[in-house]
Amino acid sequence: MSNFTKILHNRNFFFLWVGQIISQLGDRLSQMALIGLVYLRAPGSTFEIAKILSFTIIPVFLIGPVAGVYVDRWDRRRTLYICDFLRAALVVLIPLLLLRPQRTAFLYFFVFFIFSIGRFFVPAKMSIIPELVNKSDILVANSLVHITGMIAAIIGFGVSGLIVEWLGPRSGFYLDALSFFVSGLFIFLIAKKSISSGGLKEVSREIVELIKKSVLQEIKEGIFYLIKKKDIRFSAGVIFILWSALGAIYVALIAFVQNTLHSATKDLGLLIMFLGGGLLLGSLVYGHFGQRFSHYKVIFISLIFSGIMLMVFAFGIERYPNFRVAALLSFLLGLVVSPIMIASNTIVHKASESNMQGRVFSSLEIIMHLGFLVFMFASSLLAEKFSQASILVFVGCIFSALGIINLICNRKIPWLDGISTART
Repeated sequence: MSNFTKILHNRNFFFLWVGQIISQLGDRLSQMALIGLVYLRAPGSTFEIAKILSFTIIPVFLIGPVAGVYVDRWDRRRTLYICDFLRAALVVLIPLLLLRPQRTAFLYFFVFFIFSIGRFFVPAKMSIIPELVNKSDILVANSLVHITGMIAAIIGFGVSGLIVEWLGPRSGFYLDALSFFVSGLFIFLIAKKSISSGGLKEVSREIVELIKKSVLQEIKEGIFYLIKKKDIRFSAGVIFILWSALGAIYVALIAFVQNTLHSATKDLGLLIMFLGGGLLLGSLVYGHFGQRFSHYKVIFISLIFSGIMLMVFAFGIERYPNFRVAALLSFLLGLVVSPIMIASNTIVHKASESNMQGRVFSSLEIIMHLGFLVFMFASSLLAEKFSQASILVFVGCIFSALGIINLICNRKIPWLDGISTART
């Protein structure tokens, strides 16, 4: 914990961290409000859930590549707080104007636009971390950023499930708008990065060169850079597998919990809270001890145990539809999944240059959401023919098999044995 305490004394990183806790708490309310809205209009429909979620993902492909280029050009702090303030203004309009059934098309458009702004926010958030902390603290910083999401899952999903079930979806959107505004204020308090005394001519020359470059050219550079670096290429593959699996189980898991525990959002939110508790504990443990082990082998082992726990979860809840059993299994699942994303992001940070990280993380966003979107729709269609439990078990088998195969086949590759990643 001393490592975490030390980095939280960094004023600028602290403001980023706290701002994201608040923002993501509101995000969970917004997500649960969308699920509750779908449940009110089409109870038990996995396809309707997939459809509204698709409008949160499509901006990744349309806006993400361009966003990564401009994140590398713009001041990242300014990009972050402007995105938060814009999203606050837009989210508050949803309950005011767009919750009537005849305005569903406008609701989809607003969801698309809000998440389009988020495409600038995500790579800026990931890219600003090395600017705020020392290189030796990047793993700890990544762990804390990951913990931000875990805290949001622990508190946000549990509370939001209760709020949406008791008060309706409208309240979730209002609280989400407030959270974006407060997050923007915290990020605004981050100290401005001073411009080096390299001279006005040098700065002006860099600006002119950036303007001369076409956006498409820089997108191409980001893609080729990702392909060339074996460390980043490896992480991209892991992230694609993980998010494809999440897409495949997401809508099936929602319907599975609603059908087995007979609750619209309450039990779902509380189970995600326990999942977040496992993710939080796993993140704390890995953030403290992770420097001692190869990030690659940690990922393979986590894949194996994640697949096993997903299968146990499906069989356990189907056989014993009890909330306590479901809560325990959710916690254990989160515990074994947590190291995967932290290790992958750390590999990317160490393997890529600062001026390329916006484009790299935007490319990774495209990869992960492509897997999520494709497999989410495939799973929503399969859920009409097969049981949700069988889908969860199948995904668990794939997870474990990939972890075992990679651990066996790649055990003699020298660069997988290193505790820190190479830059070439």
